Amino acid sequence: MMRVRSWGLLSNDEHAVQAVSERTQVTAALTAAATAKTTSLAYGAGRSYGDVCLNPQGSLLLMRGMDKFIAFDQATGQLSCEAGVLLRDIQRLCVPRGWMLPVIPGTQYVTVGGAIANDVHGKNHHLRGSFGDHVVSLDLARSSGEVLHLQADDALMHATLGGLGLTGVVLSATLQLRRVASPWLTAQTIAYKNLHEFFALCDASDTEWEHTVSWIDCLSGNNSAEQTRGIFLRANPLSAEQLAALDVSRLPQASTRLRQMPFVPPMSLVNGLTLKPFNLLYYHLHRLKAGESVVHYEPFFHPLDNVSHWNRMYGPKGFYQYQCVVPRQDGQAAVQAMLRAIAQSGEGSFLAVLKTFGERQAKGLLSFPMPGVTLALDFPNRGERTLRLLARLDAIVQQAGGRLYMAKEARMSRSMFEAGYPRWQEFLTHRDPALSSAMSRRLMGW
Repeated sequence: MMRVRSWGLLSNDEHAVQAVSERTQVTAALTAAATAKTTSLAYGAGRSYGDVCLNPQGSLLLMRGMDKFIAFDQATGQLSCEAGVLLRDIQRLCVPRGWMLPVIPGTQYVTVGGAIANDVHGKNHHLRGSFGDHVVSLDLARSSGEVLHLQADDALMHATLGGLGLTGVVLSATLQLRRVASPWLTAQTIAYKNLHEFFALCDASDTEWEHTVSWIDCLSGNNSAEQTRGIFLRANPLSAEQLAALDVSRLPQASTRLRQMPFVPPMSLVNGLTLKPFNLLYYHLHRLKAGESVVHYEPFFHPLDNVSHWNRMYGPKGFYQYQCVVPRQDGQAAVQAMLRAIAQSGEGSFLAVLKTFGERQAKGLLSFPMPGVTLALDFPNRGERTLRLLARLDAIVQQAGGRLYMAKEARMSRSMFEAGYPRWQEFLTHRDPALSSAMSRRLMGW
């Protein structure tokens, strides 16, 4: 038995665990669970925030040992690898060879299996969709003992993309990468003073810029649409022509210095004394740096990855990450209502990210992205006080016809899940009976 936590550090339950490094170990574990009428679940890098990767009433298969590259076609950009490979390792192997993952989330410390199970998205949804849009095929182990080879258009593939690890255990996958000339991006930093400016920047950037995202100061002004300020970031990969005109030796490199949060402090470092000064400093520092620059992809895509265990700063009780998406037509009103509720609660978040999704539907039956605007916030766990705020945010999101991101979710109600994910009953027809999680039992009853 071993205590296992997710990234939000909200629980620390004991699990029966088995580290696996080859396919036969996975299939044997699944068939044994089915025979014993117990449940199992794949566990990758543990970077989901809530209980989607936890199974305290069953067992976990630790998948990081399945970390082998199988094949890479440098002419076509198709890569085959095992499910425990980190996205970071794909990038570091392939970018120097002229290829990059088309979609990568805010951390590169995610396994391929985890990226598929949560159908992760990046800063370029309007052009590239989500991770599942670039999965060519995968091998899926089922508790029946079968290993199924799924193609992009198979019904079980659509259930597995964003399927929370509940349709089977992904053993390996073939991914279609995209061509890049270099690891560098042309990036622009723009300060905005209100939500009207934010949405105008989104509309102006969608056709000309591949990557767009913004940080929002959820404590600014009186949280009216006219006074909510933020920093808008947009970037494009450098073209071969642009690269040829630059002195490569002078371009920024990926950081090799890894900072540490060495221990869990006795109380959260994110509190009423630190939030407002941090937000004020962050806004003005970035406002002063406004303009265009050339940046390496790692700090642009993954600004927190050079701080090891940054989640510890929230203290021993952990934290909730809350990410929602609401339809665009109600986006500004819903975002403003959520910011007002946060201000009234006396809570706040300094990791507040606001961006838009494109007008495209995800392949996965339970995939999170949909056309609209998405807001992500972090809140220290202060017990009932925090839960009351999150329930208030839930009501705003549900009224707007939105939903929550299950990779980051830890306490959503079953009724909100069913309203936000209307294809959930179709999904249940594809589930594997020997796979379960704390989240699936909470939201789906098994």
